[in-house]
Amino acid sequence: MRRFFQLLLVILVPVAVFAAMVAADRLFGAPGRGHRYVVRLLMPPAAGEVGLPDIEGPPDASRPLIVIDAGHGGHDPGAGNGPIKEKMLTLALAKALRDALLREGGVRVALTRSDDRYLFLPERSGIARRLGADLFLSIHADSTEGGDASGASIYKLSERGSTDTAQRMADRENRSDTVNGVVLADQSDSTNAILVDLSQRETQARSDGFARLLLREARGKIHMREMPLQSAAFVVLKSPDVASVLFETGYISNEADVARLITPEGRATFAEVAARAIRAHFARQSQP
Repeated sequence: MRRFFQLLLVILVPVAVFAAMVAADRLFGAPGRGHRYVVRLLMPPAAGEVGLPDIEGPPDASRPLIVIDAGHGGHDPGAGNGPIKEKMLTLALAKALRDALLREGGVRVALTRSDDRYLFLPERSGIARRLGADLFLSIHADSTEGGDASGASIYKLSERGSTDTAQRMADRENRSDTVNGVVLADQSDSTNAILVDLSQRETQARSDGFARLLLREARGKIHMREMPLQSAAFVVLKSPDVASVLFETGYISNEADVARLITPEGRATFAEVAARAIRAHFARQSQP
């Protein structure tokens, strides 16, 4: 009999412990009772693609289109610890360039942002692709802690960036997308990678040509760094079929550069230099 009670205890004790755990969970875990250790949040629905900006200029769709990207914006101020922020400078310079191009006519222009809003990096180049742009120019201002560095610099996509990007771009493209008019849905994965790589090589050559035109026009008019032409794998430059260049217009940490960039004269000089390079690039691309 004693052994029977021992076996009964062995069975009943775990059952009692389990029942106590369940009761505690029902008591303290229920909403409005005890400690609420489960929190449910209603998340907003996923946003779709960012809306496309207006295209300004001649209504003729055969005219070349440049998308001008004012770096940073919104909650991302960019460089600058004082009252002058990079996002302010880049937007003012982008608008000055847009106005200069529209005054002379013959070129269509769109801004990725025309106000103080935030855009993800892929959205910026994505706007250019979705609009079918012929050229993409991203405007920024550099910064260093010392404040001694000064001068503008021009960045194109590096060879390494192109090589590393090709397969990722092909993988990321959905099956209904196109590159240079070729529908990727009709191709194999390996063919897609080759098409993206070839397209980006051609695009990189056009980007390099535009960067050199920009440097040619800037010499003697804008203070440039000692080595003004640079290469880097910036995300905004990785479009496989839109020639893209990033222009670091100066150092926001340098008083002389800032003074040049915030004045109407400085913005006008930048706009004149960039507009001349853009027109020269489009003229070159139109030649057979």
